[in-house]
Amino acid sequence: MKYVFYLIGILAVASIVFNVFKLDFNHILQGDSQIAAISIIAALCVAALMGIMIISNKIAQKYEDN
Repeated sequence: MKYVFYLIGILAVASIVFNVFKLDFNHILQGDSQIAAISIIAALCVAALMGIMIISNKIAQKYEDN
């Protein structure tokens, strides 16, 4: 299951990189740039959640071992 969390995290980072190239910094909240900005924020949330899940699983494994 931990490999799924890593895979989703990697896909979130790839989505961030992809959407950064679609941003138009002169008109950041218009057209495709607005969609890219929202997608970047959503991918950052997903990456943070996957980080939390990975840490949570490591803590759970330590408690199961004891």
